[in-house]
Amino acid sequence: MVRKDGSMRVVIAPDKFRGSAAADEVVTAACRGASSAGWECDGIALADGGEGMLAAFGGPNRESTVTGPLGDPVSAGWRLDNKTAVVEMAQASGLDLVEENDPMAATTYGTGELIEQAVQRGASRVIVGLGGSATTDGGLGALRALHPAQRLRGVDMVVACDVTTRFVDAAQIFGPQKGATPAQVELLRRRLERLVQMYIEDHEVDVSALPGAGAAGGLAGGLAAIGARLVPGFELIADELGLAELVEGADLVITGEGLVDDQSFRGKVVGGVIEIAEELGVPVVIVCGAAEVEAPGDVKLVSISETYGEERSWNDTLACIEDAVATELRARRA
Repeated sequence: MVRKDGSMRVVIAPDKFRGSAAADEVVTAACRGASSAGWECDGIALADGGEGMLAAFGGPNRESTVTGPLGDPVSAGWRLDNKTAVVEMAQASGLDLVEENDPMAATTYGTGELIEQAVQRGASRVIVGLGGSATTDGGLGALRALHPAQRLRGVDMVVACDVTTRFVDAAQIFGPQKGATPAQVELLRRRLERLVQMYIEDHEVDVSALPGAGAAGGLAGGLAAIGARLVPGFELIADELGLAELVEGADLVITGEGLVDDQSFRGKVVGGVIEIAEELGVPVVIVCGAAEVEAPGDVKLVSISETYGEERSWNDTLACIEDAVATELRARRA
């Protein structure tokens, strides 16, 4: 609805377009399109707890050299703001850090080192984002880096999970993505089963039935064993960044990601944004790279690959997003 002063406000709240555009880049492009269409625009880059979470909180302002997934040193960015640290495990233990992964040897030790660095520099709250890991070590590497766990006494560690996978199931579900053969998947499964017992004996915590404990190859479960809280990543980020407050009173919300599929509406950014907007009575448009499913209810979906062709949408993603948003908003203003 056009206000008395003629203004209309849109909130741009996307996830990344994996492989072609980061969420903050999508926000910038979409807001350019909104401005050219005469709309006021508020933008917020989002994530679901996986890769991109650090950027959603403003990006790294610290850097540490830690142990990479296969033992080589890597430079990992992280964030410290007042007493709250944000650590993204992919920075230290991510699959993108290795040319050829060794799924049996890959370790989360470097992620533990990042958490330790944050605590040493004064963090009393540590938010750990999972996703994109090279590892299926059940978090054992991270726990070894953090030993003894008593050093974390008084630290509120919150783990942002982007899946609900159980601890032992991480081997079968994620192992092949990290290069594990069927025989290695079975070995990893057995290792995770042993870790369940070890965490019960050492920390009196049973991670076997904990939803999300299998995230990042069981890192979530390992951290839960030493007192971390596992929470849905999108909900954590939306609350921390004040998404609901931003959406309230808007005329439209535009969200999106690279590929919209069934998972998009199950705890991921697109589905989470839709839920918040619907609760506040604000219509939603999804702008995506491609779509395998239809949008729910009255939500409109715009696929840039269908609109501009697959080649252009992949090679000139941001220009396509800008034009798609401008076209949609001009039509709504007419």
